[in-house]
Amino acid sequence: MVARDKYERDRVLGKIGGLTVALAQTDAQLTAAFALRFAVFHQEFGALNDARSLATGQDRDRFDDLCDHLIVIDTERPAPIENQIVGTYRLLPHDKALEAGFYSSQEFTVEALVERNPGRRFLELGRSCVLQQYRGRRTIELLWQGIWAYCREHAIDVMMGCASFGGTEPEEFAQGLSFLHHFAASEKAWAVEAVGPTAFSTNLLSAEQVKQRAALAELPPLIKGYLRLGAHFATSALVDKAFNSIDVFVTLPIENISRRYIDHYGEDARRFAA
Repeated sequence: MVARDKYERDRVLGKIGGLTVALAQTDAQLTAAFALRFAVFHQEFGALNDARSLATGQDRDRFDDLCDHLIVIDTERPAPIENQIVGTYRLLPHDKALEAGFYSSQEFTVEALVERNPGRRFLELGRSCVLQQYRGRRTIELLWQGIWAYCREHAIDVMMGCASFGGTEPEEFAQGLSFLHHFAASEKAWAVEAVGPTAFSTNLLSAEQVKQRAALAELPPLIKGYLRLGAHFATSALVDKAFNSIDVFVTLPIENISRRYIDHYGEDARRFAA
């Protein structure tokens, strides 16, 4: 396991009631986070299983050893830790990505985005998942508390990464995808393109055909959360058959974050800090 900076060791980044958010520090915590990902992505949402995931009951790839892993822990659930971790989020900071690239560069032209913005420190967010009965406001607030604290500690300038619709037929999400295309598209400086044989334009309906209520109903909670924060989206997406999803690319420069959310969590990310 990669050693963590001193400030991170044993540090709780946030707490609401019996829930806490922190960075995984032990092998047991990491194993529990990977097992949660397997339960959500593979068993609940139907991602394809490879031999390793089937044998271990864990969702892992080559990027995990480079990443930091946020975990939400319900301290009121009985031990062991495998029973207490109810949410997780994978964080790949810019300096670590220099070793292996960004995960999302397999699907989007991320390198071009980074090259157009020299001097900016990027943070890739990914593999977000929460146990079904915990998919509510408190857990989401704690995850964002942890991300915001991490951004402040690491002087992050831009958050980015993939977010997903649960399915592989773009027409089923035509309202939601077209809403992102016409009303939440990234500016030119932040634009990326989906690559590969399953890439497609999210311009499935004209702006006039988009019905806002229907579009918002199609958007997954994570994408709605990004929108509320001030994020923008690529105008192309792709079908990820391995994860039974449609992936869109999110870009969120820190300066674009809605002021009310900065006030909510605090400039120094201390609102929910323990």
